[in-house]
Amino acid sequence: MTAIVLSLTATGLILAVLAWLPRSGSTLQIVVSGLMLACLFTVGILLLAGDGVAGWREAWWNILLLVAGAFAVAGGGPLTTSVLALVDRGNTRSQSTQQAGEVLRGGALIGSLERMAIFASIVAGWPEGVAVVLAIKGLARYPELRSPDQPASVTPQAVAERFIIGTFTSVLWSVTCAGLLLSH
Repeated sequence: MTAIVLSLTATGLILAVLAWLPRSGSTLQIVVSGLMLACLFTVGILLLAGDGVAGWREAWWNILLLVAGAFAVAGGGPLTTSVLALVDRGNTRSQSTQQAGEVLRGGALIGSLERMAIFASIVAGWPEGVAVVLAIKGLARYPELRSPDQPASVTPQAVAERFIIGTFTSVLWSVTCAGLLLSH
């Protein structure tokens, strides 16, 4: 079981890296993100059906720690972009969460740091760290979310939606990846 879990997690990590290559929100990125999500879901089912990571040799657990951490950081970006693209279907240009990225600059880097901090705090046994990360992010983004100087090409509601949907998707992804390591 250990080999299957590690292989699927590594496959998910490879898919996560590949998901960064297509255009953001493209159908190909959405499909690759779906496959990546399927890998994570399958690993979760396998761990829940078995004994989780209890009884694993420490070396294998450490490998899973590194691969799952990289998967949490790398996979969250394309998944979040894919979710935002699915939300945008049928929206006008000014309502587009993709256009709202003009206002919320640096989202990919901030999201990666956010996922890294959340993954680390969960694995370290400090779930309160999630609240700290979200508070810092909310306070840092507040001026951009409330700024009257937003471009006319995007509505304030689209900016707020992008922030909320992107944050929730990113957080849920990193918490789920961390949860694999805590399965006993």
